[in-house]
Amino acid sequence: MSNAGHGFGNSAAIILVLFILLVIVTKGVLY
Repeated sequence: MSNAGHGFGNSAAIILVLFILLVIVTKGVLY
C-alpha cells in the first residue's frame, strides 16, 4: 500500500513536470 502510494506520487510529479514543459513550449510558440 505504501509502495503503491509512493509510485502514484512519483507519476503525479512526472505528469506535473510534463505539463509545465508543455505550457512553456506553448507560450514560446505563441510568443
